[in-house]
Amino acid sequence: QLQASGGGLVQAGGSLNLSCAASGRTLSISGMGWFRQAPGKEREFVAAGWWSGGAKYYADSVKGRFTISIDNAKNMLYLQMNSLKPEDTAAYYCAADKSRNWVYRRGQRNTYDYWGQGTLVTVSS
Repeated sequence: QLQASGGGLVQAGGSLNLSCAASGRTLSISGMGWFRQAPGKEREFVAAGWWSGGAKYYADSVKGRFTISIDNAKNMLYLQMNSLKPEDTAAYYCAADKSRNWVYRRGQRNTYDYWGQGTLVTVSS
């Protein structure tokens, strides 16, 4: 199971840190990611990384502003979001996959087998 938290209301230029707690068979996780879905839009890839540590991947729209981190000792996934913009407003979802090949399809929703509930981020202008 995945449990996301940390959303809220913030002014443009501000920061938020999202958390995602993983429980259950976490040893079998290969990759984890963050997606977001704005009202009326498709769910889109934000960032992803290896559960065991290593390379991180970002959507162009968040590069340089967002940082994904993973603490597998605590079974936690984080997303530090800085310099937030109104267009970052969305429900943010954490996701996990157990396939070794997840990285080749890391930006696709259907790559991930497990999803947390969304946490809402609202950025005011």
